[in-house]
Amino acid sequence: MPENVDTSTADFAPLFDTGENDVLDEELSRQTTSAEGMTPDEMTPDETASDDAPSAPLPAPAPPIVVEGTYLSVKWWTFVGVLAGVWFVSAAAGAGLYYYWYQSADKTWPVFVVLVYIVVTTAGALVASTAQRKPLVSALAIALMSAPLAATAAAAVFYGAYVFGWIAR
Repeated sequence: MPENVDTSTADFAPLFDTGENDVLDEELSRQTTSAEGMTPDEMTPDETASDDAPSAPLPAPAPPIVVEGTYLSVKWWTFVGVLAGVWFVSAAAGAGLYYYWYQSADKTWPVFVVLVYIVVTTAGALVASTAQRKPLVSALAIALMSAPLAATAAAAVFYGAYVFGWIAR
């Protein structure tokens, strides 16, 4: 390290005394007085005059472009179709998970698989919900978020079938 470098931090204490700014105030007043007699063409960007004249009217914004085949929402039948498709798969998974749980002697692994299923559907719904201007993917996100409900309903039907004796044990 060079010998003449000062590493003390005492020199860096902030000064709150405004008396040192007199030089800056004089420079600012000199610039404003010299800018008053100039025309706008003679001014540099630092010497622009602040006039209160209104600006020119803004141009009209461009009209929105409608592209055929793109919508910001889905039709109700499309949403119901996506929801029914995801719920059908989820109901099959819920019934299968319930059957796995019912037949298993040790309930640890079936419960772990159910937890993984819940985490995967929730994470998939959250990732799908980040898509902007894609309403079909947003419908898929809603369907994925409600997929555990369909799986629970299918498992409940399966459980009811066992309880009422509709399915032999």
